[in-house]
Amino acid sequence: MMNMIQACAPIAQRRPADSLLVATMGAMFALDRIEAELGLPEAANRINAVPLMGGSAGIGLGLALAQPQRRVIVVDGDASLLMELGSLNTVAVQAPANLLHVVIHNGAQFSGLANSRSPHASFSFTQAARNAGYRHAETVDDPAAWPARFSALLAQDGPVLVDLMVAPMPQQ
Repeated sequence: MMNMIQACAPIAQRRPADSLLVATMGAMFALDRIEAELGLPEAANRINAVPLMGGSAGIGLGLALAQPQRRVIVVDGDASLLMELGSLNTVAVQAPANLLHVVIHNGAQFSGLANSRSPHASFSFTQAARNAGYRHAETVDDPAAWPARFSALLAQDGPVLVDLMVAPMPQQ
């Protein structure tokens, strides 16, 4: 299992410069930290979908349909995606080839703030995406394998979903 920085670092480091990134909650803060440490432009081509918990897949879908020439990466939280579970079907029906949907699956709501445990720790977003009709869906839990998988998934026609198994942050 990886931590939040290991989950977000390949996204910050390897995403195409002209890609659009939609980020939620803990991922947004992790990306801020990584981008600052790497000296990357702050939030370049990024939309922070906060406080819109439950809306990042819809934002990403709209961007992917409006700008099909650009790769769109949605970094969603597991609790957020549970609130918008029907969006998996909407994305699959529209079938944007340029959409990569990354789920930070840490079993916690408001990670890094209240860190309330969610009752869905064993829920399979990979299976839900497959059932909805995503072109490809997989689970990644190995931090050493994730950077290469991220690059490979970016090269695939979407919609693609990857469910990243991430350790919850310690309660504060």
